[in-house]
Amino acid sequence: MSSAGLPIYCIDTNSLMDWQVRFYPTDVFASLLERFDALIKEERLVAPELVREEIGIVGSPELIAWANDRDAMFKPNAAVIAEAQSIQHRFPGLLDPKSLYEEADAYIIAMAKANPAGIVVTQETPASEKPKPKRSHFIPDVCRELGINCFNLMGMMRREGWRL
Repeated sequence: MSSAGLPIYCIDTNSLMDWQVRFYPTDVFASLLERFDALIKEERLVAPELVREEIGIVGSPELIAWANDRDAMFKPNAAVIAEAQSIQHRFPGLLDPKSLYEEADAYIIAMAKANPAGIVVTQETPASEKPKPKRSHFIPDVCRELGINCFNLMGMMRREGWRL
């Protein structure tokens, strides 16, 4: 049940972690569970399968269980692999040289780029806003250069008009 013309949010692992673990724990902000689920049901909150894999590595037990119960949200990496590889090739500074696993960043950006209503949701900040950035590009930098809308979790909540 896709909602044509409405934003499609392609969400980063860190935004999900900030939601459930850091800033908006579900025991306090229970209504967010319903709101996230509504976006998933409308096919407006998506992420590549790599995001679920990252959650499995760095997420809390609660977030891992939540992600594992929401198959509809996670889309096959193969659907955007060619574009993700193109992004990684064009912006090699997007990759964390110390990462021990494949990162989802380029896949998230590729998903948003593939949809005219696609918006990236990430808690990352541009390299220019960091005192000593560890790499040359972060998700907001790449989105800016590719002309893709990008904002943080609070921006998504505001765009949706959520009041808690």
